[in-house]
Amino acid sequence: MQDSSFVSLKGKTLLILTPSYPNKDESFIAETFVKNQVAELKHHFKKVIVIAPVYLSFGYLKKDKLCKDYTHDNVRVYYPRCIYIPIFWLSKILIDNRLQVVERCIEKHRLNFDIIHAHFTWPSGYIGAKLKEKYKKPVVTTIHENGDWFDQEVGMDHPFINAAWSGADALIRVNKKDVPALKRFNEQVYCIPNGFSPDFHPIDTVVARERLGLPGDVKIVFTLGGLIKRKGFNYLIDTMEQVCSQRGGVICFIGGAGPEKGSLQGQIDRLGLIGKVRLLGSVPSDILPLWMNACNLFVLPSLNEGNPTVMFEALGCGKPFVGTKVGGVPEIINSDQYGLLVEPADSKDLAEKILVALDREWDREAILRYAKRYTWENVAREIVGVYERVLK
Repeated sequence: MQDSSFVSLKGKTLLILTPSYPNKDESFIAETFVKNQVAELKHHFKKVIVIAPVYLSFGYLKKDKLCKDYTHDNVRVYYPRCIYIPIFWLSKILIDNRLQVVERCIEKHRLNFDIIHAHFTWPSGYIGAKLKEKYKKPVVTTIHENGDWFDQEVGMDHPFINAAWSGADALIRVNKKDVPALKRFNEQVYCIPNGFSPDFHPIDTVVARERLGLPGDVKIVFTLGGLIKRKGFNYLIDTMEQVCSQRGGVICFIGGAGPEKGSLQGQIDRLGLIGKVRLLGSVPSDILPLWMNACNLFVLPSLNEGNPTVMFEALGCGKPFVGTKVGGVPEIINSDQYGLLVEPADSKDLAEKILVALDREWDREAILRYAKRYTWENVAREIVGVYERVLK
């Protein structure tokens, strides 16, 4: 006999609010983890609607040109144009009509929905709380923010942040350590980490390297992220100078784009690491699983994080992870069976751990068994459990 408290989602519609969302052919890539999550959540609903406001740029910005509404299976994606001009982040905003354009999108397309899931506190969580008031539908907000960003939000006592958190029917934080802080605003707080898509699965290292045109007789360290200071890639480059001075046959590849590219390349040149550390630029999503499988070791030297998706993707390919003790990383890398942890901004510590990891025989099958719990399929089931509770 079915539990009377069970809520079926099969006939319902989920509304997703997100600051960015990959376009149809993924020529524009942002918040890919939201799309991967939706790819699993769609199986639980009749329909999924995604609204991702795009800054109006009069055709001059890449995102504005590339992002056009599209449908895939039972998912419909809308990119309403908006104007957002902050003077200082949240302290003073000159123009911000994102709430209004989301409401207009809902009304223009006569969108009906049963539950709202907002990604990030600002602006999606705030918009979700406002839509809840207007349409009388429950809202769940996932707080993806990195550690420093989250700490700022907690300490701001800003009415928009407070409204987003206290107005939600449930909050999801991607790590456990921040749950107590959120319970000051809302009792319904759940810890659900990020996950990885089926694209990230084991491929023979030799095959992956052949497809990427990489040498087979070297040790490869791989990392990925936006080239911004928070990711700590300058410490990794310092680390590689120490690693390469102690052993040969090691190459570090850094994937990603961003404002620190020139500074990082200058550091590589200055330290004489040309050929030993290479900046790859943006790595297309269809090529990324090959890089994960081609490497011996995935390294993430971030100064702060929430719960990085790339960590789960590396584990999903059976690769050991070396990273800093930030955000939810220590909650996932909770055994040296899966990887090694270091202090942030400590190149010496990172160099020692990389050298240990490169020389160690890792149990790939143990890593793969552990990673299975973090597939988006399994993570989506946990999220659906939260939906069922708030709808009940």
